[in-house]
Amino acid sequence: MIDRDDLRAAVGSGLIGEAQAASLAALADSRRGARENLAPGDEPFELFKGFNEIFIVIGLLILASGWVAIAGITMMGEITNYQLKIASTSVFSAVAIWILAEYFIRRRRMIAPAIALSLLWTANAGSGITAYFAQPFMLAQEDLSSLPLPLALTTLTIALFWFRFRVPFSMALIALGLFSLTIMVGANQAGTPNNFSDLFLLSADGPFAFITLAVGLAVFAVAMFFDMSDPHRVTRRSAQGFWLHVVAAPALVNTIALTLLTSETELAYAILLAVLLLFAIVAIVIDRRSFLIAAIGYIVTLAGTVFDGENTAIVVFVLGIFLVVLGAFWARIRAALLEPLSGILPLHLLPPSH
Repeated sequence: MIDRDDLRAAVGSGLIGEAQAASLAALADSRRGARENLAPGDEPFELFKGFNEIFIVIGLLILASGWVAIAGITMMGEITNYQLKIASTSVFSAVAIWILAEYFIRRRRMIAPAIALSLLWTANAGSGITAYFAQPFMLAQEDLSSLPLPLALTTLTIALFWFRFRVPFSMALIALGLFSLTIMVGANQAGTPNNFSDLFLLSADGPFAFITLAVGLAVFAVAMFFDMSDPHRVTRRSAQGFWLHVVAAPALVNTIALTLLTSETELAYAILLAVLLLFAIVAIVIDRRSFLIAAIGYIVTLAGTVFDGENTAIVVFVLGIFLVVLGAFWARIRAALLEPLSGILPLHLLPPSH
């Protein structure tokens, strides 16, 4: 790996100029970001590089709020052609967001503003496209058949934003858009779910929980594709995989765990504990803690369901000790777990153990 001494030597020998060396050093710093301070085996996670990014995000949110208020006041009382007016306002807003993204994402390579602009782009595209294509009279009668097209187009615009700016967080928005689209198509075919839990209960009426499980598996597969293409986690592909895991893990854990938890049988509780242990092993093997985060809540819920108050407190206390120890010795535990799997799994495509 080329360090700054190598760059100085290259400048001294005349291979490159000082300006080129400075540009290379700046590029390396921007790509490495906070990763250089991570311990071996730690999982990179960046939301912002400095408080200036938070300051800019606050400014963007205030700017967006003011613009929405101005647009709302302008269109207030004008019922005629409201769909066209909202759509045209969204087009103008999209141009403004795109210009801001060119500066803050492409040029300044800021992380927090990139996330904020991705959210603003999604909200703007969703509101404009839905206002133009959705049929309010059908929605008033709980007819959702006019919504799949706006959802599909909104997801496509998010994909367009991702192709241009490669914001890792946008991958999570694309996954959520596809999930919403498939749920909406299922609702048009089988009727709307009775409540939110039907999206995760395999025993509930309708295909919604099976859709959630299928989408979760698909998103997990794409996340693993990004992870395995960057096992050392030095590029944005790893960050894209991280955000996809954030979407996939709750979809998988919630569907299986909630279904077993509502069975209220000792066998179901035993299976649930085994499934959660399996998710923990998967999380350690692929070196992604998001699966454990999604499962922790169900372990606490399971303890509260099976045991009384005093025993629940003990289980939660032991769980806390387990998580602290696991976090402190994650790398060693992972190395010990991967050693017997060396002949089964393609370890060269996974993050190296330390």
